Amino acid sequence: MIPLRPDLKVVVATQPVDFRKGVHGLVALVAEALKADPYCGDVFVFRSKRKDRLKLLVWDGTGVILATKWLEDGGFSWPPIRDGMVRLSAVQFTLLLDGLEWCTASPPSIKTPRWMG
Repeated sequence: MIPLRPDLKVVVATQPVDFRKGVHGLVALVAEALKADPYCGDVFVFRSKRKDRLKLLVWDGTGVILATKWLEDGGFSWPPIRDGMVRLSAVQFTLLLDGLEWCTASPPSIKTPRWMG
C-alpha cells in the first residue's frame, strides 16, 4: 500500500517503457535514465505505449513494490512524450490513478504566517 501523504513525491517518466520490464529493469531505468534514487521512497510512474496502462514502482523501506493498472475503458492523461520526467503532487497522482485529468489540478499556494508582535 502506498500512503498518500502530503509530502509524497511522484515522478512520471514521460517516455513509454517496455511493459515486459520487471522490478529490476525499472529500478535500473530510474537510476540510469531518470538519474534518481529508486530507493528514496518516491513513487515512480511508467507509461506503456498504450494510454490505458501504467506501472508504479516504490521502495517502502522493506522492499520494492511494483504495481500495474489497466483501465477498462478510456486512457490515462499523460504528459507529452519527451525525454525526462514530470513531478506530480499527491492530489495529481490520485487523479492520474483514477484516470482523470490531473493537469488541471494544482496545489494551493500556502502563505507563511507573518509574526504580528
